[in-house]
Amino acid sequence: KQDLRAAGFTLRIRTAGGRHVQTIKAVGSAAAGLFARPEWEHDVAGLEPELDPGSPICAIVAHDRLRTVRPAFTVAIKRRQWLVTRDDGTVEIVADTGCVTASDRTTPVSELEFELKGGTPTAIFALARTLGEQIPVRLGVLTKGERGYRLIAAATLGAIKAERLELAADTTTAEAFAQIVGTCLRHFRLNENLLRRAPDAEALHQTRVALRRLRSALSLFKRVVADARFPHIASELKWLAASLGPARDIDVLRDRLGEGSNAALTAARDDAYAVALAALDSQRTRDLMIDLVEWTALGAWRLQPLDPAMVQAPAALFASAAIGGLNRRIKRRGRDLDHLDDESRHQIRITAKKLRYATGFFESLYPLKRSRRRLKAFKKRLEALQDHLGHLNDLATAPALIERFNLEPETPTSPIERETLLSQAAEAYEELTGAKRFW
Repeated sequence: KQDLRAAGFTLRIRTAGGRHVQTIKAVGSAAAGLFARPEWEHDVAGLEPELDPGSPICAIVAHDRLRTVRPAFTVAIKRRQWLVTRDDGTVEIVADTGCVTASDRTTPVSELEFELKGGTPTAIFALARTLGEQIPVRLGVLTKGERGYRLIAAATLGAIKAERLELAADTTTAEAFAQIVGTCLRHFRLNENLLRRAPDAEALHQTRVALRRLRSALSLFKRVVADARFPHIASELKWLAASLGPARDIDVLRDRLGEGSNAALTAARDDAYAVALAALDSQRTRDLMIDLVEWTALGAWRLQPLDPAMVQAPAALFASAAIGGLNRRIKRRGRDLDHLDDESRHQIRITAKKLRYATGFFESLYPLKRSRRRLKAFKKRLEALQDHLGHLNDLATAPALIERFNLEPETPTSPIERETLLSQAAEAYEELTGAKRFW
Protein backbone atom coordinates (compact mmCIF):
# COMPACT_ATOMS: atom_id res chain seq x y z
CA LYS A 1 0.00 0.00 0.00
CA GLN A 2 3.05 2.26 -0.45
CA ASP A 3 3.49 2.82 3.29
CA LEU A 4 7.25 3.20 2.89
CA ARG A 5 6.84 5.78 0.14
CA ALA A 6 4.36 7.71 2.29
CA ALA A 7 6.89 7.66 5.13
CA GLY A 8 9.58 9.08 2.84
CA PHE A 9 11.57 5.93 2.03
CA THR A 10 12.38 3.76 -0.96
CA LEU A 11 13.48 0.16 -0.51
CA ARG A 12 15.16 -1.67 -3.38
CA ILE A 13 16.98 -4.95 -3.92
CA ARG A 14 19.18 -4.93 -7.01
CA THR A 15 20.51 -8.18 -8.46
CA ALA A 16 23.46 -8.23 -10.85
CA GLY A 17 26.03 -10.95 -11.49
CA GLY A 18 24.64 -13.14 -8.69
CA ARG A 19 25.00 -10.42 -6.08
CA HIS A 20 21.96 -9.00 -4.23
CA VAL A 21 22.27 -5.48 -2.85
CA GLN A 22 19.60 -3.88 -0.66
CA THR A 23 19.35 -0.08 -0.76
CA ILE A 24 17.27 2.11 1.53
CA LYS A 25 16.95 5.78 0.63
CA ALA A 26 15.37 8.56 2.69
CA VAL A 27 13.77 10.62 -0.09
CA GLY A 28 11.01 12.46 1.80
CA SER A 29 11.82 15.61 3.74
CA ALA A 30 10.46 14.17 7.01
CA ALA A 31 12.50 10.98 6.76
CA ALA A 32 15.66 12.66 5.48
CA GLY A 33 15.58 15.15 8.32
CA LEU A 34 15.79 12.41 10.95
CA PHE A 35 19.00 10.80 9.72
CA ALA A 36 22.54 11.95 9.14
CA ARG A 37 22.82 10.19 5.79
CA PRO A 38 20.18 9.66 3.10
CA GLU A 39 21.19 6.18 1.88
CA TRP A 40 22.03 2.76 3.33
CA GLU A 41 23.31 -0.10 1.21
CA HIS A 42 24.47 -3.65 2.00
CA ASP A 43 24.51 -7.16 0.55
CA VAL A 44 21.60 -9.50 1.33
CA ALA A 45 21.09 -13.22 0.79
CA GLY A 46 18.32 -13.00 -1.81
CA LEU A 47 15.27 -11.08 -2.94
CA GLU A 48 13.68 -10.90 0.54
CA PRO A 49 14.34 -7.58 2.34
CA GLU A 50 16.31 -7.73 5.58
CA LEU A 51 14.58 -5.34 7.95
CA ASP A 52 16.15 -5.92 11.36
CA PRO A 53 15.54 -3.55 14.30
CA GLY A 54 18.63 -1.57 13.33
CA SER A 55 17.15 -0.59 10.00
CA PRO A 56 16.41 3.15 9.69
CA ILE A 57 12.95 2.27 8.37
CA CYS A 58 12.08 0.80 11.78
CA ALA A 59 12.39 4.25 13.31
CA ILE A 60 9.33 5.41 11.38
CA VAL A 61 7.32 2.37 10.26
CA ALA A 62 5.94 -0.04 12.87
CA HIS A 63 7.53 -3.50 12.77
CA ASP A 64 4.21 -5.31 12.32
CA ARG A 65 3.66 -3.24 9.16
CA LEU A 66 7.12 -4.15 7.86
CA ARG A 67 6.18 -7.85 7.93
CA THR A 68 3.70 -7.13 5.12
CA VAL A 69 6.28 -5.62 2.74
CA ARG A 70 5.85 -6.84 -0.86
CA PRO A 71 7.43 -5.67 -4.12
CA ALA A 72 5.53 -2.73 -5.64
CA PHE A 73 7.14 -3.28 -9.04
CA THR A 74 10.08 -4.98 -10.73
CA VAL A 75 12.64 -3.46 -13.09
CA ALA A 76 14.45 -5.81 -15.50
CA ILE A 77 17.29 -4.14 -17.39
CA LYS A 78 20.05 -5.07 -19.81
CA ARG A 79 22.88 -2.56 -19.44
CA ARG A 80 25.58 -1.80 -21.99
CA GLN A 81 28.38 0.75 -21.71
CA TRP A 82 30.70 2.57 -24.08
CA LEU A 83 33.41 5.18 -23.68
CA VAL A 84 33.35 7.80 -26.45
CA THR A 85 36.28 10.17 -26.90
CA ARG A 86 35.84 13.34 -28.92
CA ASP A 87 37.94 16.45 -29.39
CA ASP A 88 36.12 18.25 -26.60
CA GLY A 89 35.94 15.42 -24.06
CA THR A 90 35.36 11.83 -23.05
CA VAL A 91 31.84 10.67 -22.31
CA GLU A 92 30.61 7.38 -20.88
CA ILE A 93 27.35 6.21 -22.45
CA VAL A 94 25.19 3.77 -20.51
CA ALA A 95 22.29 2.20 -22.42
CA ASP A 96 19.50 0.59 -20.39
CA THR A 97 16.84 -1.45 -22.19
CA GLY A 98 14.18 -3.57 -20.56
CA CYS A 99 10.90 -3.02 -18.77
CA VAL A 100 9.19 -2.06 -15.52
CA THR A 101 6.42 -4.39 -14.37
CA ALA A 102 3.75 -3.81 -11.73
CA SER A 103 1.13 -6.55 -11.38
CA ASP A 104 -0.25 -7.05 -14.91
CA ARG A 105 1.04 -3.75 -16.29
CA THR A 106 4.35 -3.25 -18.08
CA THR A 107 6.13 -0.25 -19.59
CA PRO A 108 9.30 -0.44 -21.69
CA VAL A 109 12.56 1.24 -20.77
CA SER A 110 14.97 2.49 -23.41
CA GLU A 111 17.34 5.03 -21.89
CA LEU A 112 20.74 6.55 -22.55
CA GLU A 113 22.68 8.18 -19.75
CA PHE A 114 25.73 10.33 -20.46
CA GLU A 115 28.45 10.96 -17.89
CA LEU A 116 31.40 13.25 -18.50
CA LYS A 117 34.71 11.51 -17.75
CA GLY A 118 37.02 14.24 -19.01
CA GLY A 119 37.00 17.46 -20.99
CA THR A 120 34.30 20.12 -21.17
CA PRO A 121 30.62 19.59 -20.26
CA THR A 122 29.61 20.76 -23.74
CA ALA A 123 30.89 17.39 -24.99
CA ILE A 124 27.79 15.70 -23.52
CA PHE A 125 25.41 17.96 -25.41
CA ALA A 126 27.38 17.76 -28.66
CA LEU A 127 27.25 13.96 -28.48
CA ALA A 128 23.50 14.03 -27.76
CA ARG A 129 22.94 16.14 -30.88
CA THR A 130 25.09 13.80 -32.98
CA LEU A 131 23.10 10.80 -31.82
CA GLY A 132 19.91 12.77 -32.41
CA GLU A 133 20.74 12.94 -36.10
CA GLN A 134 20.59 9.13 -36.27
CA ILE A 135 17.92 8.18 -33.73
CA PRO A 136 15.04 10.20 -32.18
CA VAL A 137 16.50 10.79 -28.70
CA ARG A 138 14.35 12.82 -26.32
CA LEU A 139 15.06 14.37 -22.95
CA GLY A 140 14.14 11.93 -20.17
CA VAL A 141 12.39 13.20 -17.04
CA LEU A 142 11.20 10.02 -15.28
CA THR A 143 13.30 7.73 -13.10
CA LYS A 144 12.68 4.00 -13.31
CA GLY A 145 11.10 4.19 -9.86
CA GLU A 146 8.69 6.89 -11.00
CA ARG A 147 7.75 4.70 -13.97
CA GLY A 148 6.85 1.92 -11.56
CA TYR A 149 4.69 4.10 -9.34
CA ARG A 150 2.95 5.55 -12.41
CA LEU A 151 2.08 1.99 -13.49
CA ILE A 152 0.44 1.39 -10.11
CA ALA A 153 -1.61 4.56 -10.53
CA ALA A 154 -2.34 3.95 -14.23
CA ALA A 155 -6.11 3.95 -13.75
CA THR A 156 -6.08 7.58 -12.63
CA LEU A 157 -3.40 8.96 -14.95
CA GLY A 158 -4.35 11.59 -17.50
CA ALA A 159 -2.99 14.95 -18.54
CA ILE A 160 -0.54 16.18 -15.93
CA LYS A 161 -0.67 19.62 -14.34
CA ALA A 162 2.39 21.57 -13.27
CA GLU A 163 3.96 20.31 -10.05
CA ARG A 164 4.56 22.62 -7.11
CA LEU A 165 8.11 23.94 -7.03
CA GLU A 166 9.92 24.05 -3.69
CA LEU A 167 12.65 26.70 -3.63
CA ALA A 168 14.89 26.86 -0.57
CA ALA A 169 15.06 30.17 1.28
CA ASP A 170 18.72 30.69 0.30
CA THR A 171 18.21 29.91 -3.41
CA THR A 172 20.01 32.32 -5.74
CA THR A 173 18.32 33.95 -8.71
CA ALA A 174 20.35 31.80 -11.13
CA GLU A 175 19.46 28.57 -9.36
CA ALA A 176 15.80 29.58 -9.13
CA PHE A 177 15.69 30.09 -12.90
CA ALA A 178 17.36 26.71 -13.50
CA GLN A 179 14.89 24.92 -11.23
CA ILE A 180 11.92 26.67 -12.84
CA VAL A 181 13.11 25.64 -16.31
CA GLY A 182 13.55 22.09 -15.02
CA THR A 183 9.99 21.85 -13.71
CA CYS A 184 8.60 23.36 -16.93
CA LEU A 185 10.56 20.88 -19.04
CA ARG A 186 9.27 18.00 -16.94
CA HIS A 187 5.70 19.32 -17.30
CA PHE A 188 6.18 19.56 -21.07
CA ARG A 189 7.78 16.15 -21.58
CA LEU A 190 5.26 14.23 -19.49
CA ASN A 191 2.34 15.68 -21.43
CA GLU A 192 4.15 15.49 -24.76
CA ASN A 193 4.52 11.74 -24.24
CA LEU A 194 0.80 11.42 -23.53
CA LEU A 195 -0.11 13.56 -26.52
CA ARG A 196 2.10 11.65 -28.94
CA ARG A 197 0.61 8.31 -27.83
CA ALA A 198 -3.04 9.40 -27.90
CA PRO A 199 -3.96 12.87 -29.22
CA ASP A 200 -6.17 14.37 -26.54
CA ALA A 201 -7.47 17.88 -25.93
CA GLU A 202 -6.39 18.05 -22.27
CA ALA A 203 -2.91 16.64 -22.97
CA LEU A 204 -2.52 19.22 -25.74
CA HIS A 205 -3.69 21.97 -23.38
CA GLN A 206 -1.20 21.00 -20.67
CA THR A 207 1.62 20.71 -23.23
CA ARG A 208 0.87 24.28 -24.29
CA VAL A 209 0.63 25.43 -20.66
CA ALA A 210 4.12 24.02 -20.06
CA LEU A 211 5.45 25.97 -23.04
CA ARG A 212 3.69 29.14 -21.86
CA ARG A 213 5.24 28.72 -18.43
CA LEU A 214 8.67 28.29 -20.03
CA ARG A 215 8.22 31.38 -22.16
CA SER A 216 6.94 33.32 -19.15
CA ALA A 217 10.03 32.28 -17.19
CA LEU A 218 12.28 33.59 -19.98
CA SER A 219 10.34 36.86 -20.05
CA LEU A 220 10.39 37.14 -16.25
CA PHE A 221 14.16 36.56 -15.97
CA LYS A 222 15.14 38.31 -19.21
CA ARG A 223 17.30 40.98 -17.59
CA VAL A 224 19.25 38.20 -15.85
CA VAL A 225 19.58 35.59 -18.63
CA ALA A 226 19.52 37.61 -21.89
CA ASP A 227 22.87 36.58 -23.38
CA ALA A 228 23.74 35.99 -27.06
CA ARG A 229 21.94 32.64 -27.03
CA PHE A 230 18.71 33.97 -25.52
CA PRO A 231 17.04 35.12 -28.79
CA HIS A 232 17.45 31.66 -30.37
CA ILE A 233 15.92 29.87 -27.36
CA ALA A 234 13.04 32.35 -27.14
CA SER A 235 12.24 32.24 -30.86
CA GLU A 236 12.31 28.42 -31.01
CA LEU A 237 9.94 28.16 -28.05
CA LYS A 238 7.64 30.69 -29.76
CA TRP A 239 7.68 28.59 -32.95
CA LEU A 240 6.84 25.40 -31.07
CA ALA A 241 4.00 27.04 -29.13
CA ALA A 242 2.58 28.48 -32.37
CA SER A 243 2.66 25.01 -33.95
CA LEU A 244 0.28 23.75 -31.26
CA GLY A 245 -1.98 26.81 -31.21
CA PRO A 246 -4.44 26.06 -34.05
CA ALA A 247 -5.30 22.62 -32.64
CA ARG A 248 -6.10 24.19 -29.28
CA ASP A 249 -8.23 26.92 -30.89
CA ILE A 250 -10.31 24.27 -32.66
CA ASP A 251 -10.67 22.21 -29.47
CA VAL A 252 -12.02 25.28 -27.63
CA LEU A 253 -14.45 25.99 -30.46
CA ARG A 254 -15.64 22.35 -30.59
CA ASP A 255 -16.16 22.44 -26.84
CA ARG A 256 -18.42 25.46 -27.24
CA LEU A 257 -20.35 24.14 -30.24
CA GLY A 258 -20.47 20.47 -29.28
CA GLU A 259 -18.58 17.68 -31.01
CA GLY A 260 -21.36 17.23 -33.53
CA SER A 261 -20.39 20.48 -35.27
CA ASN A 262 -19.56 19.87 -38.92
CA ALA A 263 -17.28 17.74 -41.06
CA ALA A 264 -15.12 20.69 -42.05
CA LEU A 265 -14.29 21.44 -38.40
CA THR A 266 -13.51 17.79 -37.68
CA ALA A 267 -11.21 17.61 -40.70
CA ALA A 268 -9.55 20.87 -39.68
CA ARG A 269 -8.95 19.48 -36.20
CA ASP A 270 -7.31 16.36 -37.65
CA ASP A 271 -5.07 18.54 -39.83
CA ALA A 272 -4.18 20.83 -36.92
CA TYR A 273 -3.27 17.88 -34.70
CA ALA A 274 -1.14 16.44 -37.52
CA VAL A 275 0.79 19.72 -37.66
CA ALA A 276 1.20 19.78 -33.87
CA LEU A 277 2.43 16.17 -33.71
CA ALA A 278 4.80 16.71 -36.64
CA ALA A 279 6.34 19.62 -34.75
CA LEU A 280 6.71 17.54 -31.58
CA ASP A 281 8.26 14.68 -33.56
CA SER A 282 10.73 16.92 -35.38
CA GLN A 283 14.45 16.98 -34.74
CA ARG A 284 14.06 20.73 -34.37
CA THR A 285 12.03 20.22 -31.19
CA ARG A 286 14.32 17.49 -29.86
CA ASP A 287 17.35 19.72 -30.42
CA LEU A 288 15.54 22.63 -28.76
CA MET A 289 15.15 20.62 -25.56
CA ILE A 290 18.88 19.78 -25.58
CA ASP A 291 19.75 23.42 -26.34
CA LEU A 292 17.56 24.61 -23.49
CA VAL A 293 19.13 22.27 -20.92
CA GLU A 294 22.66 23.16 -22.04
CA TRP A 295 21.96 26.89 -22.03
CA THR A 296 20.33 26.74 -18.61
CA ALA A 297 23.33 24.94 -17.10
CA LEU A 298 26.25 26.35 -19.10
CA GLY A 299 25.03 29.53 -20.79
CA ALA A 300 27.12 32.69 -20.80
CA TRP A 301 24.42 34.34 -18.66
CA ARG A 302 25.46 31.97 -15.87
CA LEU A 303 29.19 31.34 -16.39
CA GLN A 304 30.17 34.81 -17.62
CA PRO A 305 27.39 37.12 -16.43
CA LEU A 306 27.55 40.83 -17.15
CA ASP A 307 26.26 41.46 -13.63
CA PRO A 308 27.44 38.64 -11.30
CA ALA A 309 25.75 40.25 -8.30
CA MET A 310 22.35 40.09 -9.97
CA VAL A 311 22.79 36.41 -10.89
CA GLN A 312 23.82 35.49 -7.35
CA ALA A 313 21.28 37.70 -5.58
CA PRO A 314 18.70 35.97 -3.37
CA ALA A 315 15.77 34.64 -5.40
CA ALA A 316 13.37 36.04 -2.80
CA LEU A 317 14.44 39.60 -3.64
CA PHE A 318 14.13 38.96 -7.36
CA ALA A 319 10.72 37.32 -6.87
CA SER A 320 9.27 40.23 -4.91
CA ALA A 321 10.46 42.74 -7.52
CA ALA A 322 9.12 40.63 -10.42
CA ILE A 323 5.71 39.96 -8.86
CA GLY A 324 5.38 43.58 -7.79
CA GLY A 325 6.25 44.82 -11.27
CA LEU A 326 3.66 42.61 -13.00
CA ASN A 327 1.04 43.57 -10.44
CA ARG A 328 1.69 47.28 -11.05
CA ARG A 329 1.46 46.71 -14.82
CA ILE A 330 -2.00 45.16 -14.45
CA LYS A 331 -3.12 48.01 -12.21
CA ARG A 332 -1.89 50.60 -14.71
CA ARG A 333 -3.24 48.96 -17.88
CA GLY A 334 -6.51 47.72 -16.42
CA ARG A 335 -8.03 51.06 -15.50
CA ASP A 336 -11.46 51.43 -17.12
CA LEU A 337 -11.26 47.75 -18.07
CA ASP A 338 -14.88 47.65 -19.21
CA HIS A 339 -14.22 50.48 -21.71
CA LEU A 340 -11.03 49.08 -23.29
CA ASP A 341 -10.95 47.49 -26.74
CA ASP A 342 -10.62 43.72 -27.19
CA GLU A 343 -6.88 43.80 -27.94
CA SER A 344 -6.09 45.87 -24.85
CA ARG A 345 -8.04 43.47 -22.65
CA HIS A 346 -6.22 40.57 -24.31
CA GLN A 347 -2.87 42.13 -23.37
CA ILE A 348 -4.02 42.47 -19.75
CA ARG A 349 -5.02 38.80 -19.87
CA ILE A 350 -1.50 37.86 -21.02
CA THR A 351 0.03 39.91 -18.19
CA ALA A 352 -2.33 38.24 -15.71
CA LYS A 353 -1.14 34.82 -16.92
CA LYS A 354 2.49 35.86 -16.44
CA LEU A 355 1.66 37.06 -12.94
CA ARG A 356 -0.11 33.80 -12.14
CA TYR A 357 2.85 31.75 -13.37
CA ALA A 358 5.30 33.94 -11.45
CA THR A 359 3.23 33.51 -8.30
CA GLY A 360 3.34 29.74 -8.78
CA PHE A 361 7.10 29.74 -9.42
CA PHE A 362 7.92 31.64 -6.23
CA GLU A 363 5.15 30.80 -3.74
CA SER A 364 7.40 28.53 -1.66
CA LEU A 365 9.55 31.58 -0.82
CA TYR A 366 6.68 33.02 1.26
CA PRO A 367 6.16 30.41 4.01
CA LEU A 368 4.89 32.65 6.82
CA LYS A 369 1.29 32.12 7.85
CA ARG A 370 0.17 35.66 7.01
CA SER A 371 1.92 35.52 3.62
CA ARG A 372 0.29 32.17 2.79
CA ARG A 373 -3.14 33.53 3.73
CA ARG A 374 -2.66 36.60 1.56
CA LEU A 375 -1.20 34.50 -1.27
CA LYS A 376 -4.25 32.25 -1.29
CA ALA A 377 -6.59 35.24 -1.56
CA PHE A 378 -4.43 36.87 -4.23
CA LYS A 379 -4.38 33.71 -6.40
CA LYS A 380 -8.14 33.33 -6.11
CA ARG A 381 -8.74 36.90 -7.28
CA LEU A 382 -6.17 36.61 -10.06
CA GLU A 383 -7.77 33.39 -11.31
CA ALA A 384 -11.20 35.06 -11.35
CA LEU A 385 -9.86 37.94 -13.46
CA GLN A 386 -8.25 35.48 -15.88
CA ASP A 387 -11.48 33.52 -16.24
CA HIS A 388 -13.58 36.59 -17.04
CA LEU A 389 -11.01 37.93 -19.49
CA GLY A 390 -10.85 34.49 -21.08
CA HIS A 391 -14.62 34.45 -21.67
CA LEU A 392 -14.43 37.89 -23.24
CA ASN A 393 -11.54 36.80 -25.46
CA ASP A 394 -13.54 33.76 -26.60
CA LEU A 395 -16.40 36.07 -27.59
CA ALA A 396 -14.01 38.29 -29.52
CA THR A 397 -12.28 35.47 -31.45
CA ALA A 398 -15.19 33.08 -32.06
CA PRO A 399 -16.76 34.90 -35.05
CA ALA A 400 -13.57 34.69 -37.12
CA LEU A 401 -13.18 30.96 -36.37
CA ILE A 402 -16.84 30.27 -37.17
CA GLU A 403 -16.51 32.08 -40.50
CA ARG A 404 -13.22 30.32 -41.27
CA PHE A 405 -14.78 26.88 -40.94
CA ASN A 406 -18.08 27.84 -42.58
CA LEU A 407 -20.09 26.99 -39.48
CA GLU A 408 -23.59 28.05 -38.64
CA PRO A 409 -23.36 31.46 -36.98
CA GLU A 410 -23.92 31.41 -33.26
CA THR A 411 -26.75 33.35 -31.74
CA PRO A 412 -25.22 36.81 -31.37
CA THR A 413 -24.25 37.73 -27.86
CA SER A 414 -26.76 40.22 -26.56
CA PRO A 415 -25.47 43.63 -25.42
CA ILE A 416 -26.78 42.87 -21.94
CA GLU A 417 -24.82 39.59 -21.75
CA ARG A 418 -21.63 41.27 -22.94
CA GLU A 419 -22.07 44.16 -20.52
CA THR A 420 -22.51 41.63 -17.71
CA LEU A 421 -19.23 39.94 -18.61
CA LEU A 422 -17.46 43.30 -18.80
CA SER A 423 -18.88 44.28 -15.43
CA GLN A 424 -17.72 41.00 -13.88
CA ALA A 425 -14.22 41.47 -15.33
CA ALA A 426 -14.05 45.04 -14.03
CA GLU A 427 -15.18 43.89 -10.58
CA ALA A 428 -12.54 41.12 -10.57
CA TYR A 429 -9.92 43.73 -11.52
CA GLU A 430 -10.93 45.97 -8.61
CA GLU A 431 -10.79 43.05 -6.18
CA LEU A 432 -7.33 42.04 -7.42
CA THR A 433 -5.92 45.54 -7.22
CA GLY A 434 -7.27 45.81 -3.69
CA ALA A 435 -5.64 42.56 -2.54
CA LYS A 436 -3.01 42.82 0.19
CA ARG A 437 0.58 42.12 -0.77
CA PHE A 438 1.98 38.72 0.12
CA TRP A 439 5.46 39.48 -1.27
